[in-house]
Amino acid sequence: MWRLFSLQRPNPRPPQAPEAPAAAPEAPEAPAAAPEPPEPEEAPEAPEIPQALDTTPLEFSNGENPPQALAFSPQAKRWAPGPPADEGPSTRIEDINQFVRNVTFTTFSNDTHSFDKYGDPPARFDIIKLLFLPGDRSVITKVGNFNVSDHGTQFYINNSADLWGPHFNMLNKFVRNVNFTTFSGNTHSFNKYGDPPTPQSLCNEPCAPGYRKAKREGAPSCCYDCVWCVDGEISNTSDAPKCFKCSEYQMSNIRRTGCISKTVNFLSYKDTLGASLASIALVLFLTTSAVQGIFVKYWETPIVRANNQNLSCLLLISLMLCFLCTLLFIGRPTQICCLLRQVTFGIVFTISVSSVLAKTLTVIIAFNATKPGSKLKKYVGTQLAILLVLMCTLGKIGISVVWMVSNPPFLEADTFSEMDTIILLCNEGSVTFFFCIIGYIGTLALLSFIAAFLAKDFPDRFNEAKNITFSMLGFCSVWGAFVPAYLSSKGSRMVAVEIFAILASSAGLLACIFVPKCFIIFFRPKLNKRANVLK
Repeated sequence: MWRLFSLQRPNPRPPQAPEAPAAAPEAPEAPAAAPEPPEPEEAPEAPEIPQALDTTPLEFSNGENPPQALAFSPQAKRWAPGPPADEGPSTRIEDINQFVRNVTFTTFSNDTHSFDKYGDPPARFDIIKLLFLPGDRSVITKVGNFNVSDHGTQFYINNSADLWGPHFNMLNKFVRNVNFTTFSGNTHSFNKYGDPPTPQSLCNEPCAPGYRKAKREGAPSCCYDCVWCVDGEISNTSDAPKCFKCSEYQMSNIRRTGCISKTVNFLSYKDTLGASLASIALVLFLTTSAVQGIFVKYWETPIVRANNQNLSCLLLISLMLCFLCTLLFIGRPTQICCLLRQVTFGIVFTISVSSVLAKTLTVIIAFNATKPGSKLKKYVGTQLAILLVLMCTLGKIGISVVWMVSNPPFLEADTFSEMDTIILLCNEGSVTFFFCIIGYIGTLALLSFIAAFLAKDFPDRFNEAKNITFSMLGFCSVWGAFVPAYLSSKGSRMVAVEIFAILASSAGLLACIFVPKCFIIFFRPKLNKRANVLK
């Protein structure tokens, strides 16, 4: 709103003419001799300051201008001279501005006006409704005002004012429940009362929690897009400038408004896979125990005594421990379990495979010792077999000790493989030592396979060479497939792959070596007699 103030300096009184004293009543001649007063023209000029200010406010719509008017433009932040007055000298704005700084005054109409330290008046605006009519006519109606003063800011809308009528009411019945799209692609809609949606004061609605603001290219700073927070990040306030990342042990909820704890994943006894593997391990342990009991009961029979029954008993005990050590891999891992399970598995499995190798070498030595002039007769017996098992086991223990001292396994929580899951696992510490153990056992199995293959044609009713050949063939196949399967698995599946390899290879040894002996004991007892053996 523009307000005009009449700022007029009245004309100064005209100076007295020299003949003015002559018009006075005649005085005695003596006073006439007195010196004449100085002429008014020689008096010093007054400063260029308005002697009177007509501060009556005038509306901008008034076409009549005061003799000398000044107008303030809030947009330009300056005073501008109005139309020139018909009479009287003009006043420059520079002369007025310095005298109205920090000034407050009241007009004859009791309106109070003030100027700030720069000589600028407070902002005062009228809110108007402007309707353009045909014939270049328009109707202006004031519906409110906006004033800024020292006491605060006032924004007033007249509730009784008809903001949209009466000229828009005639169209109301034609736009009820109407949706249409303009040529520019903008969609507009009206409700059942013919009212349009409430206009927004911003370019878009505020971003809800779970979203963040993203600057829109080429748009003002108040215009932005709302982008959904990515998985693992949240925002719990409206118009969040950025999303906040959850801790490594937490994840974002579905709405991205809060962090919740991740699910802990490990091979548990409560899981179907963990329970199944544990059940299989216990069944195989009980089966091996039953076979051990059968061998103890028939200890003196030829089929048990063949190929060194002490080694057979040691092999059965080591197989039982192999089945039991798989239980260390199931359940919530702890630091102690991580240290024990690989070492226990390696030592027990080394005893099993070295026992098979010793049994195979015993068969080879026994048949070659029967040849005339053979020097292998002094090696026939159990001492060589026990010494071989002990040496192989000590080698494995040495590797395990170096591993535990240099870089032992430890408990680890994997929070990166899966976004919503914490995988509890045992980090092997050194992958090199882990595969050294696997390679050590594999080497013993390969030597057993070669030796058994060479002795498979020896003429003996109770020759185990053929059975050992098949057992080592299955053993090497299982552990050969274990390596790529282990490296391509993660989390609980990695542990399940190792458990399966242990159970499968141990069950292969049990089935190939001891099931044929049990079959003869129970179903072919005639073959388990010394007379048949001598034949």
